Amino acid sequence: MDADVVRAVTDLTTRWARTLPAENTVVAGLGLWPLLAILATGADEPGRAELAAAAGVDPATGSTDAIRLIEAIEASADLNAALGVWVSEQLKLAESFDSVMPAPLVGLLTGNPAVDKAKLDAWAAEHTDDLIREMPLNLDADVMLVLASALLLRTTWVRPFTEQVRRVGKGPWAGSWHWLERTDFDLDTVRRYDDLTVVTVRGDADVDVLLGIGDDALPALLKAAARPNDGVPGSQLITEDEPGPGLSIGRNTASRPDLKVSLPSFSIEVEHDLLADPQLFGLAAVTSDPGARGHFSALSPTPLQVGQAKQKVLARFFATGFEAAAVTAIAMTRAAMVTRQERRLELTFDRPFAFTAVLRDSRLPIVAGWVERPTEPGA
Repeated sequence: MDADVVRAVTDLTTRWARTLPAENTVVAGLGLWPLLAILATGADEPGRAELAAAAGVDPATGSTDAIRLIEAIEASADLNAALGVWVSEQLKLAESFDSVMPAPLVGLLTGNPAVDKAKLDAWAAEHTDDLIREMPLNLDADVMLVLASALLLRTTWVRPFTEQVRRVGKGPWAGSWHWLERTDFDLDTVRRYDDLTVVTVRGDADVDVLLGIGDDALPALLKAAARPNDGVPGSQLITEDEPGPGLSIGRNTASRPDLKVSLPSFSIEVEHDLLADPQLFGLAAVTSDPGARGHFSALSPTPLQVGQAKQKVLARFFATGFEAAAVTAIAMTRAAMVTRQERRLELTFDRPFAFTAVLRDSRLPIVAGWVERPTEPGA
């Protein structure tokens, strides 16, 4: 997989992570990045430069880079991805349209909201195995073009967790929760990066999930995920009196040191309105009033601008594995019809923590999120 693309997806995800509120949330920068890269190729200035900067691509090759990324993902055992484009039957296309949007990806919008919604919802459900059943857009007759991506990740732990109900006696998570624990002898699955402790939970194919606890945890975790062999390994931490955030030294009855990891199971599902912060995603120019010319002359002579940009994403961490899905969609309307919106070595996750899932070899981040509070109370 192209290292520059992996770096660009990581950078986008990290910038997004720094803006997230302190609440249960998850984002898929990987779902958004191909759409921004494609739009960069199809946009006019100044939107072209703004989108290219947000995606970290050369706008001349952004669309090609996006298609190649989706093709590379399809080689993964645990991760699937898809791109889709739908254009209105009423929209005249530019001669250069097929060089930006490959023809096999393109479907039609009828202008009938009921028909179009059913079609796009079915696409979202098909490509996320019914984890996400609706396209996160408001479809009406004004929508001229929709560009969307779908991601589906499912992995099974090499070493599963045991399940129990645990009561946390004090702190922000005081209460009874559904809890997961496991013990193994591979101390080096945990590492300390400055003020962040990271544990890698290995999947049985080509995806790992990393959990991080400490200062500025989510951006720091994404940075650490790109450097899996850096940091201080657990085999060294177990000799320290203060090994790191979330860590303590306990005792076992085994013949050698081991690692105990415990955390609450979690299930998080959110929807993001990307136009709430258009500058972050390079969408400020292409959502502004372009006048008669439009922002996307490479796609259509009809003046177009971005009217909606949303992502629906979920992540679930449970005893036997991890699953995540995301559908990201951008809708364009005729420019004149757009309405602007306002802007023992024991590691215990008993307070807010971060998580990310990565493709093991390339370190490509798939989803990343934050657990502010457990989601599943104990019985």
